[in-house]
Amino acid sequence: QVQVVESGGGLVQAGGSLRLSCAASGRTFSNYDMGWYRQAPGKEREFVAAIHWSGTTHYADSVKGRFTISRDNAKNMVYLQMNSLKPEDTAFYFCNARTDAADVRGSWGQGIQVTVSS
Repeated sequence: QVQVVESGGGLVQAGGSLRLSCAASGRTFSNYDMGWYRQAPGKEREFVAAIHWSGTTHYADSVKGRFTISRDNAKNMVYLQMNSLKPEDTAFYFCNARTDAADVRGSWGQGIQVTVSS
């Protein structure tokens, strides 16, 4: 079981920036597909961004051009740089680690709160 731990959340004003970090355990981190998801109160969890083992990235339309996902395989870390934050970005953010194609569900962290004030 991969352990996933998020950090870096908090309160920020609209237009500001935050960087979320995600640490994942395991000796083959460079082979993991990593993703960020978020869940706002009363809403379903939604996809935010992903970075595959190859380095390919994908983003939800709502965050394209504002958020950047990156990884540091030497440190077993994934980052989500969030710029030009909006109140609608307020949510609990979760990191997900998939070890390979058979690991459909992946391993989830406990999540971290991001609050954007208007």
